[in-house]
Amino acid sequence: MIQVHELTKHYSDLRRGQIVALGGIGFRAKPGQIFGLLGPNGAGKTTALRVLSTILKPTSGTATIDGFDVLTQSAQVRSRIGFMSANTAVYDRMTGWETVEYFGRLHGIPRDELHGRMEALFARLKMNDTRDILGAKMSTGMKQKVSVARAVIHDPPVLIFDEATAGLDVLVARALLMTVAELREQGKCIIFSTHIMREAEKLCDRIAILHRGRILAEGTLEEIRDRHHERDLEELFFQLISHYDEEAVDSGQWAVGSGQ
Repeated sequence: MIQVHELTKHYSDLRRGQIVALGGIGFRAKPGQIFGLLGPNGAGKTTALRVLSTILKPTSGTATIDGFDVLTQSAQVRSRIGFMSANTAVYDRMTGWETVEYFGRLHGIPRDELHGRMEALFARLKMNDTRDILGAKMSTGMKQKVSVARAVIHDPPVLIFDEATAGLDVLVARALLMTVAELREQGKCIIFSTHIMREAEKLCDRIAILHRGRILAEGTLEEIRDRHHERDLEELFFQLISHYDEEAVDSGQWAVGSGQ
């Protein structure tokens, strides 16, 4: 469903020169699976997901979603994904219902079919009590639910969640994680980026640990634990990035991994 091969993204900076946000990453994700992309801030997670979402163009390498290339077939890719991040905007002067309807119509869903989908979706996400509240008056949790609804209204096979729980209180974050798990049960292929180890342990079928634009480990949680002889994911995470940073200092190579 998602295939990424030797994907790179470079930027030019007047002061620092060439910045490598992604240094040749690769992974595969399948339907009915949550693939976790773990890493600290600046690891390159957001850059990678923006490339997959066709927001950014890669410098080199390939990425396909449902068989379509993100660079040469971007329109087909966009019709097959739903994207949500902590920074997904909700329009201040539109209600939740109007916002989701607007995005449904952008995807070309016929009005009668769209309204039927919206009724079912608002009921499932428990949004009916707040459907007529303007974006400017929504709580953070309300906005996140609207963002989820607009991402899934066209029933895409692939969903991308970029730090979706950032800034949420524990109750809202828990509800969002439950929704993501339910979407997996519906057969969706899900990319879920986070720097919270507990979220990865609870949700993800496979994970990749990303640091300074490089994938340091990839596989199921058990595979990675066995490979690195460490059961605690947080400790394993710190060991991997610390070892990488020490090698980077020794070799004098610090250009890689200044991405988002």
